[in-house]
Amino acid sequence: MPAELGFPSSDSGAAARAPVPAAPSVTARWCARQGWPVLPLAPGRKTPAANCEACRAPGHRYEDCPCPGAGRWCHGFRAATLDTARIDRWWGGDARFGVGVACGPAGLVVIDVDAHPDREPPARDRLLPGIGIGERVDVAGVATGFHTLAVLAALRGRPSPAEDTTTLRVRTPSGGMHIWYRVTDGRRWQCSTGSTGGRALAWQVDVRAHGGYIIAPGTATAAGTYTTLGEARRPAPLPGWLAAELERTGHAPAERAAPARQAVPPRARQAVVAAGGGRAPAERVLAGVLAEVAACGAVAEGAGFTDRLNRAAYTAGGLVAAGHLSSEEAYEALRRTAETARPGQEKRVDRIIRGGLAAGAVRPLHLRARP
Repeated sequence: MPAELGFPSSDSGAAARAPVPAAPSVTARWCARQGWPVLPLAPGRKTPAANCEACRAPGHRYEDCPCPGAGRWCHGFRAATLDTARIDRWWGGDARFGVGVACGPAGLVVIDVDAHPDREPPARDRLLPGIGIGERVDVAGVATGFHTLAVLAALRGRPSPAEDTTTLRVRTPSGGMHIWYRVTDGRRWQCSTGSTGGRALAWQVDVRAHGGYIIAPGTATAAGTYTTLGEARRPAPLPGWLAAELERTGHAPAERAAPARQAVPPRARQAVVAAGGGRAPAERVLAGVLAEVAACGAVAEGAGFTDRLNRAAYTAGGLVAAGHLSSEEAYEALRRTAETARPGQEKRVDRIIRGGLAAGAVRPLHLRARP
């Protein structure tokens, strides 16, 4: 996190000497450059920007929603993007938006420590799920998530993650802390809520991972600003002992997932090369839009796959309408590239391609050969 962003540090001295937080648009672009898909948060709040009216209708499903493909922010973290143009459009339209980061596609696990000393602690067998605390152990002083996380770490002979100066830590306006780690083995760790009876790491300790988002440092809400702690500005690798605790407490994925970041699949690259193998302008144009689709194979989620595939199909439809290539050639090139970038989504891919080809067919794309 470069110093020029000016994220304030809550342990950096007097408030008068603290740097001014960067504009949300700057924060969003910086996060995207780290490979962290971002989403707009409602002004002054911790929640995502509101859905459009159609998406708020009863029975509406994200799976059938055209909004993500159209570049709208509906559906919260599912709409998170790395696309710079979209980011500029979102935050340029409302500079008051906060910045959220979709944890799963960013390859992040964030330990969310709450500090609510006014809440009544649960029974001692629920302070650390799955770990019995004997009656002779005095738990009278346990009042916040900082305490339960410290106890868990002490039981494992480790320092508390809240004291981990090697990783990005963010103080929340309520006095809690977000401790950011990055996943290095591609596991799709699951979210939890530490203050309920469900999946939990500890009382008042939440986990933000797949299926959730985290608030970016520097974001201001009505309650205050999320400020960095210490010198670290990037997440360190998730410690092995903490990964073991996440697995023990039910945060492990049902099965091992592919790494969040990987090389673009070879077959996708081959499809792009084949599409642009000749010298005809149409082949070069098609190869260009297919390359954007193929690039999505390097990111598990949040790369704007639907938008890129729809754009490629629309372009291909225009080329077909202008007689530059056959509909069969266009469809096959799109299908091969898309299915290798997003395997196992054949029905979705087919629907996007056919819709894009049909839309592009009404706008023939006439090209001139290079001199």
